[in-house]
Amino acid sequence: MAKKHVVIGGGPAGMHAIETIRKYETAADSEIHLVSSETPYSRMVIPYWMAGQISEDHVLTSSESYYKQDGVTAHIGQRVVEVNTSANSVKLEGGSNLDYDNLLICTGSGAIKPPIEGVDLPGVHNLWTMEDAQAVLNRTTQSSKVLFIGAGFIGFIVLNALYKRGNQLAVVEAESHVLPRMLDADAAGLVEKWLQGLGIETYTSTRVQQIQQNGDQLKAVFEDGHSVEADCVVVATGIRPHIDFLENSGIETDQAILVDDHLRTNVSNVYAAGDCAQGPDLSSGNQEVHAIQPTAIDHGRVAGANMAGQDVNYRGSLLMNVLDVCGLQCASFGQWNAGEDAETFQVVNEARPVYRKMIWEEDRLVGTILLGQTNDVSSLNDMGMLKGFLQTGTPFGIWKDHIRKNILDIRRPYIACKVAEQLLNQTILPEPTEDLGYRHNDEQPKNDPGPHHSVFVNTIAGTPKDIEPTSNDG
Repeated sequence: MAKKHVVIGGGPAGMHAIETIRKYETAADSEIHLVSSETPYSRMVIPYWMAGQISEDHVLTSSESYYKQDGVTAHIGQRVVEVNTSANSVKLEGGSNLDYDNLLICTGSGAIKPPIEGVDLPGVHNLWTMEDAQAVLNRTTQSSKVLFIGAGFIGFIVLNALYKRGNQLAVVEAESHVLPRMLDADAAGLVEKWLQGLGIETYTSTRVQQIQQNGDQLKAVFEDGHSVEADCVVVATGIRPHIDFLENSGIETDQAILVDDHLRTNVSNVYAAGDCAQGPDLSSGNQEVHAIQPTAIDHGRVAGANMAGQDVNYRGSLLMNVLDVCGLQCASFGQWNAGEDAETFQVVNEARPVYRKMIWEEDRLVGTILLGQTNDVSSLNDMGMLKGFLQTGTPFGIWKDHIRKNILDIRRPYIACKVAEQLLNQTILPEPTEDLGYRHNDEQPKNDPGPHHSVFVNTIAGTPKDIEPTSNDG
């Protein structure tokens, strides 16, 4: 009798889990049921849609024909309201039940609405879903002024999109500096000067106490007495995992659903992945929530493989944030916010601007912050090379002293310490990753309904393990 897998959530974790299950099992081997309250889409490309760089349907990541070719029964527009681990079943909000042999919970997270008077007024929006994004687009034109409450990673992704669109922008943050969970105060200070140079108003160390209707506009009144008028207010004060429906299920939770190195919960046939999962952290070894898309994808692949009978261990996710702040590239990895006692190397050039900070435990890099314009950060691939040191845990050895004197020269230690070679030997799954198969408007559907054949990258380094490097000697 075919096994029955139930996947709750159509985000990157859920969709990659489904594809991975089908990598090892055909539709004859197992049923897959997807329960998703929304049509699956990529949250990370919503800003490109808002900026007018792509059409709305390019945000979608699935379709009926896609489900059919993968042998998936999709329950779109439905929610799970209860999980009964004793009966191996989930209850949908309409009252029907769905049995399972294996259950994957990847319900993601949702935006937090702060207790601000007037937060429910027309024109005040969270910005987390496609519906939220459409509401902001409906409310504004390219000349509208938008105020952001919260200067964190999520808010800045959307702020960047609206900057490209041409909107007037202002941002207020309760903490002492912007991006407080991504950058230290020195780096954030450079970001604030960059924003001010672009005409973006920045207010820190203050909170919005009240939002008032002011004719056709809104007026945000701060606790320090300052006020800002805007056509639209975007609330970006944080997220929390969608796990309330697990009450009385027996599934253990902390900040999110606790999972082991197989993405398995305390219930042997129940897994969790993505924003709602609290799993192994690569740097500390603790169980942490890393609500970022790369972690969701890795979680989904590992969970899917184990649901399909494989034995795949997960080394852990790396805390990382990479962000474009209106043309200024910012990134932080690992234990970037280590305490004052940590050994650090740092360089600052306010005029350019350039900022780099490296945090050490003996001769190993455990965290880093990078900031600069594209040619100083991503185009040089310094970001990838520093990330490689963190992912492999490679010691710098004698090259640490070189970096102390030449902090911007990461290329030579990267090559000398053979970090790329170690990355090539680190894989999430034993086999290469395969094409997800979905195409915009189904223009290029997979022809083979069985196991997929288009080989994609399976290594953290970005090169298939079984491909030898070629020579440029002519």
